[in-house]
Amino acid sequence: MAEVIRMPKMSDTMEEGVIAAWLKKEGDEVSSGDVLAEVETDKATMELESYQDGVLLHIGVKEKESVPVDGVLAVIGEKGEDFKHLLEEAKNGQSNGNESESGDEDKKQKSSGEKIDTSNINASIIRMPKMSDTMEEGVIASWLKKKGDKVESGDILAEVETDKATMELEAYEDGTLLYTAVEAGSGVAVDGVIAIIGEEGADYETLLKAEEQGGSEPEEKKEEEIEKPEKPQSTSSSAPAATPQPSTSSNNGRIKASPLAKKIASEKGIDLSQVNGSGTDGRIVKKDVEDFTPSAQPQSSASGDQPAVNIPQVVGEEHSEKVDLSQMRKVIAKRLSDSKFAAPHFYLTMEINMDKAIEARKSMNEVAPVKISFNDMVIKAAAAALRQHPDVNVSWMGDHMMKHSHIHMGVAVAIPDGLIVPVVRFADNKSLSHISAEVRELAQKAKDKKLQPEEFSGNTFTISNLGMFGIEEFTAIINPPDACIMAVGGIKETVVVKDGEMYAGNVMKVTLSCDHRAVDGAVGSAFLKTFKELLEDPVRILI
Repeated sequence: MAEVIRMPKMSDTMEEGVIAAWLKKEGDEVSSGDVLAEVETDKATMELESYQDGVLLHIGVKEKESVPVDGVLAVIGEKGEDFKHLLEEAKNGQSNGNESESGDEDKKQKSSGEKIDTSNINASIIRMPKMSDTMEEGVIASWLKKKGDKVESGDILAEVETDKATMELEAYEDGTLLYTAVEAGSGVAVDGVIAIIGEEGADYETLLKAEEQGGSEPEEKKEEEIEKPEKPQSTSSSAPAATPQPSTSSNNGRIKASPLAKKIASEKGIDLSQVNGSGTDGRIVKKDVEDFTPSAQPQSSASGDQPAVNIPQVVGEEHSEKVDLSQMRKVIAKRLSDSKFAAPHFYLTMEINMDKAIEARKSMNEVAPVKISFNDMVIKAAAAALRQHPDVNVSWMGDHMMKHSHIHMGVAVAIPDGLIVPVVRFADNKSLSHISAEVRELAQKAKDKKLQPEEFSGNTFTISNLGMFGIEEFTAIINPPDACIMAVGGIKETVVVKDGEMYAGNVMKVTLSCDHRAVDGAVGSAFLKTFKELLEDPVRILI
């Protein structure tokens, strides 16, 4: 009987996998234990084995395509067997949820009735623009126009306070301010309704009802509104273009210019006080700044004795490239975001004198079968300290904690796709040489994407070391479900004071990030104190 082969969950954090390569093709004979494909997960490239004998009747996914956990990969059965009903059943099972959601949407649309026709209403909705890349809402600091006022294109309707600055909201059409949605001091989400401008007496209430129902404004109209600021502000086609009004200032000395004109002038290094405005009341618009040349600068009577400064324009090309996220990067983003925002982190930093550790390492490497690094000594000392402070060797599980008697040290390793944490199991029972050889082997496997699940899972404590990059001190995000992670900086030669005397010494800073739900400050501090004592007198590590 034919069987559907689904994407297995190959790690505790895996949500989808990518078919790196198919090692069997449709029609091939397959035996139990044969490798069907190589699957790239968030942590490694692993083999997908067949658990039954038969013929590979169907392959449902191409190479390099991603499949969610439990998604259909293939069908194995007897030669010539009909398997289409299995695919239909699998498809129906996956789409039930989507069908119910779409059904709900249909009901909502039906219950809301037909859309309101607003094509005959000569008015437009003014929405909150996105004035910065991080802006989510703006606050109306003050209205410069009130309901019933005549408005011309280029007039300032209001001052809007964003997350970065207070900016001007400009009108892009002529008409009457028929409606204001909020009072000064109130916030409006990006794309939220701020006001309505149109011909006097226009039925703006129907326009608001249509907006509440789901919006009925044609896209073409919105695009025209966006383009309007670039049109000339003059209402008379016979007016001469060569007679712009000189730029004027408001009573408080502020130069009248549109936000876009200010932005362009700032980028080009142009002094707006030297630019003639062609807008209403001498207002400077985009075209005025773009057409401005230094030779056209009027001489200032107040500062005629000061030489003009010409700022050269910087010529360059903006270029950005879309980078698709790898499976590993997606999982790193999700897990660390969950950890940072869910776990209440606190940090403990301690400075450690490494003079004796440097001497001990030099002596050890004279006889050690493999080269021992400072990171190996940190792993061993941390494992020994955990043995003395078991309350740090815990995992937070939501409604309970797991207190571990075993000590499995996770060691963060940087690879091209991101970050992975191989695990040195029972680290407190292993020699420094053993730890050194194992860490090297695991790091190489991580870079080759050949780690097995048991090699990157089960950690009870994690170490992240950036000392080799010249980083003196940093904080790390806890690697769940661990309750702690230790960030290790580089060894720095500095002045050390001991017994009132100064001498040159070598110090290293470590920062312990703790999940306050599981580990308290006193517990973490006691652990760090023991860790410091072990590294400052490395002979104790061997006991």
